Amino acid sequence: MAATALAYSEKRELPRDEVDYRARACGGDAQTVWLQVVNLSAQGLMARVSGDRPIGERLRVTLPVVGTIVAEVRWSLGGRIGCELDRPIGMADYYELLAALLRGVR
Repeated sequence: MAATALAYSEKRELPRDEVDYRARACGGDAQTVWLQVVNLSAQGLMARVSGDRPIGERLRVTLPVVGTIVAEVRWSLGGRIGCELDRPIGMADYYELLAALLRGVR
C-alpha cells in the first residue's frame, strides 16, 4: 500500500510507552473523569474513557511523581482519546513516572 493511500499518518516526536494505569482527571465541566491510560510519552497520552470527550477539551490528569498535568483532547473515537500535554514532562521526571506506573504505584 502506498503511503499516500493511508487515511491517517502519525507523526510523533517521541515514541509512546505502553502502560496500564487508572487515572483520575477533571474535565471541562468540572466533573471527575476516570481514564485508563494505555500509553504515554513525555508529550502526550492515549486513554480509554467512558463515552467520547469533545476534541479541544482540557483535562487535568493526576499522575504519580508529576502530580496534576493539563492535557488537551486531540482526538476521541469509540471510547478512546488521544491527548497532547500542555507542557512536556521533563525526561528525569518522565522516567521516574514510567517506573512508578510499571510498578503499579498509585
